[in-house]
Amino acid sequence: VVQGDLGASLTESDLPVTTELNRRMPIKLELMFMTMIIALFLGIPPGVLSAIRPGTPLDWISRFSSVLWLSIPGFYLGILIITFGAAWFNWTPPQFGQAYVPFIDDPWTNIQEFFFPSLVLALGISAIIMRLTRSSMLEVMRNDYIRTAWSKGLRERTVVWRHAVKNALIPVVTLIGLQIGGLLGGSVIIESLFNLNGVGKYTLEAILRRDIFVVQSVVLLFALTYVSTNLLVDIAYAWLDPRIHYG
Repeated sequence: VVQGDLGASLTESDLPVTTELNRRMPIKLELMFMTMIIALFLGIPPGVLSAIRPGTPLDWISRFSSVLWLSIPGFYLGILIITFGAAWFNWTPPQFGQAYVPFIDDPWTNIQEFFFPSLVLALGISAIIMRLTRSSMLEVMRNDYIRTAWSKGLRERTVVWRHAVKNALIPVVTLIGLQIGGLLGGSVIIESLFNLNGVGKYTLEAILRRDIFVVQSVVLLFALTYVSTNLLVDIAYAWLDPRIHYG
């Protein structure tokens, strides 16, 4: 393992596992990156706006949307997108007819390949982020230093985005770290459904073939990534809250 030798596949003509992981890892990373970007965009701003405007139609819409996206399984939503896209618009994801296209080679085709899988994965995550952001913001907005900022006559934008959001994001950052770890294994079905030849689909195929060397290599990779992500989350705490120091 230290030398980068994870063994060879038992079912693919002794193909080294590292060779296949190197080919599929960019797909996995791009899917995770786009998923988290969409999840943060759909989760944090609505959560903040819902907290500073409680009881308004915007608050009710945000809360209803979060419950809705949490209630719909991702694989079911993915099936609906593919089915209705083909039946109503004569459209199927580009990866159904061709292999993975890197962003550098063809940005538009690459975005089409990853947008809907990322959206399906992001909706459930964004719902959790939105609800946690809202509850955290409501708690922070009741603190004394927020009332002091209001009493100084600061504008709402300054009070909310400069003083409140940064502290409210501490539990959200923890959740983001856990969700990134969950995406490692949670995207297996979505990758298979949308025919993305990433590490998740590779894992599912290896399990079905009982290819033990591939499975143990992927599990090790997922574990290392999960631990590294949580380490970065711990480091981010000190940036969000200067009162946190690591001795």
